[in-house]
Amino acid sequence: MRSESEVNSAIERYSDMVLRLCMVHLKNSADAEDVFQNVFLKYTLCPTCFESEEHEKAWFIRVTINACKDLLKSFFHSRTITMEELTGYAPEATPDQFAVMEALWSLPKQYRDVIYLHYYEGYTAPEIAGILNRNPNTIYTHLTRGKELLKELIGGVQNG
Repeated sequence: MRSESEVNSAIERYSDMVLRLCMVHLKNSADAEDVFQNVFLKYTLCPTCFESEEHEKAWFIRVTINACKDLLKSFFHSRTITMEELTGYAPEATPDQFAVMEALWSLPKQYRDVIYLHYYEGYTAPEIAGILNRNPNTIYTHLTRGKELLKELIGGVQNG
């Protein structure tokens, strides 16, 4: 089990990234906060000694994505809808932010992950390939196609 200072330091370094990843995958803040807590609990209990800060960051990304997938596959989650879906209103987002996030959420999963890791976290394609256990050329292809889809979706929102 990790010390309180280690956990607090990790929360300072990775909390924004973990929460953003959760929001990209789960599309609502309540589920994102639940997964956020679970990820840091796993970190607290994880016996792994990380080789570097990059190794630790990659661990957080992988664990967060897996936790989001697990939640999305759960029976409870498949039988619920969000308040945003029910009301058509997302109070914490401005119209422009909502349009961009809506476009990102609507991308196929393979593009959403690489777009997020590249543009929000600053990873290169070879680094993303290592994190997601994929071929670097596949990552380049997904970045190109995802960016094109995102441009079409955002362009359609702005022009429509």
